[in-house]
Amino acid sequence: MSAPNTPNILSIAGADPSGGAGIQADLKSIAACGGYGMAAITALTAQNTRGVTGVHTPPAEFLTRQLETVAADIRIDAVKIGMLASAEVIEATTAWLGTRPGTTVVVDPVLISTSGDRLLEHDAEEALRRLLPWADVLTPNTAELAALLEEPVCTRWDDVLDQAARLARRYSVLVLAKGGHLTGSRCPDALVGPDGVMAAVEGDRIDTPNTHGTGCSLSAALATLWARCGDWGDALRLARGWLEGALHRADELEVGEGHGPVNHFGALWDGAAIPTTGALLGTWWNDLAPLRSGIDDLPFIRALRDGTLPSEDFHFYLAQDSLYLRTYSRVLSRAAELAPNREEQQFWASGAVGALEEEANLHLHRLGDAPDPEPSPTTSAYLNHLVASGDSYPKLVAAILPCYWLYQDIGQRLAAAAHPGHPYADWLAAYSSPEFDEATSEAIALVQKVALRAGSTTLAGMRRAFDESSRQELSFFAQTPEDAAPRSASLPMPVAAIG
Repeated sequence: MSAPNTPNILSIAGADPSGGAGIQADLKSIAACGGYGMAAITALTAQNTRGVTGVHTPPAEFLTRQLETVAADIRIDAVKIGMLASAEVIEATTAWLGTRPGTTVVVDPVLISTSGDRLLEHDAEEALRRLLPWADVLTPNTAELAALLEEPVCTRWDDVLDQAARLARRYSVLVLAKGGHLTGSRCPDALVGPDGVMAAVEGDRIDTPNTHGTGCSLSAALATLWARCGDWGDALRLARGWLEGALHRADELEVGEGHGPVNHFGALWDGAAIPTTGALLGTWWNDLAPLRSGIDDLPFIRALRDGTLPSEDFHFYLAQDSLYLRTYSRVLSRAAELAPNREEQQFWASGAVGALEEEANLHLHRLGDAPDPEPSPTTSAYLNHLVASGDSYPKLVAAILPCYWLYQDIGQRLAAAAHPGHPYADWLAAYSSPEFDEATSEAIALVQKVALRAGSTTLAGMRRAFDESSRQELSFFAQTPEDAAPRSASLPMPVAAIG
């Protein structure tokens, strides 16, 4: 689809005077994600961070008047539906949707509160089921997912996914399966269609009591970001990254004595960009398609793959790679030093150890006692780029990522080419492994989290570092023994020298 620069998003939901959920949360989420928010109010509540003390539902006819009046004047690019307090209100909403075929609709089926309270009478629940086929995406919590299927609430993620798939088939919709109410340190979300999972994201559970309005905010963000990028998978990844940032910053707000709201604008107040596909690493990777094809077409790679590479060329590459890995290990150690949490510290530190082990186990037994050559200009340029990126954690991890991702990409194809009698079969087999595949996936996930929370200036620097490392990877594979540096060439500045 051709998305408008600023999409108009209509929220149909109840009002929360404390500002944390409902219409108020929706409008903040829509604005934070780059949309223009509109609101048709279905109910007025008396509530604060400690609970709801009253609900007033205006006549359903007045909701219809709101919807028709807005639609008569303003283009609506997507609709988010939240609390619909009665059967009459649900039927009025369903009737209005029937006049707008093709409108994109995200429904957060508000049936059961986080505390477990039923929020709709039986007749309203039945009316809600008749509305669901008009939706494109449903975003129930685990209790609501179970209630819509009239089944027990699931406590295992695989069971949640199974319920989501069956609900998707029942109504021919996408269902956002959410792991926020499950136990454990991980917190997965997935968009599930009738045929199964179509997009998934996973991250650490964020330790904060201030989660009021999280479901409202996520569904409104999803609708907005779909209207901006036109892809549900990308919209989920962007919405989830934005919400994680809002949760990380939630404790900075001082709102009430109970469960406070998320900090919808925390990242924007720090100068971060509105979420865009420019922060998605899949976009970066897709943009590398010509470069990746260029690596495949290099004479060195073609000859290595088919076994015709001269041994002297192979040993030149191994020697340069050995030099590379020693400084690369220090670069990874620098990333561990700068990492903001224990998980990322441990990952990069483990990578630093692994680089040294690879240099010893994979290369030195082939190179024997041969003296170290000088680094070629190409090797020095690559390492100098990595070392220079060490003044910033976001930039450094973005620079490191192609060392994982491109290496894995070409390694899988080279390993597949190994055959009995291939002169480099043992080395090609070690070039790709399940352990390295897992490490690459983790590196991508870690850098993606950094990119989604980065400000616009930081994100631009990350992208430049990633692209430059990718170009350096191609040059490293393309170099030949004739590119060897003279004896006066110097090694890159030690990582430890970076402040």
